[in-house]
Amino acid sequence: MAARNKARKRAFQILFEADQRGASVQTVLADWIRHARTDTRQPPVSEFTMELVEGYAGYATRIDELIATYAEGWDLDRMPVVDRNIIRLGAYELVWADGTPDAVAIDEAVELAKEFSTDDSPAFVNGLLGRFKELKPSLRRA
Repeated sequence: MAARNKARKRAFQILFEADQRGASVQTVLADWIRHARTDTRQPPVSEFTMELVEGYAGYATRIDELIATYAEGWDLDRMPVVDRNIIRLGAYELVWADGTPDAVAIDEAVELAKEFSTDDSPAFVNGLLGRFKELKPSLRRA
């Protein structure tokens, strides 16, 4: 598995854990880093994972607003937790992370949905992130 793919998966896991615990993503990230330093069985948290988590944290409120606005028929808090956090991570990487091509950001999010969520989730993630891609210039300005 490619290093960036693993980093995305770990970033998703951190967002998911934070959501489940009701903790900030920064707190959970710090826990993961501390745990990796004190337990040799735990792999270190990569720079890219930290960039994704910290980047998401900087836009978390805006990303949740976008999801609530464009996820037709879904309230953010009623959306499956896995899907919500995959979309959060994908939205950050798609709209605000300049180092990742749009198609890669969407594809990686869809792959996470295939691995961790329901059979319907990849299409849902793809559709919502596809809409964000169309709106990206206006989303970045706002």
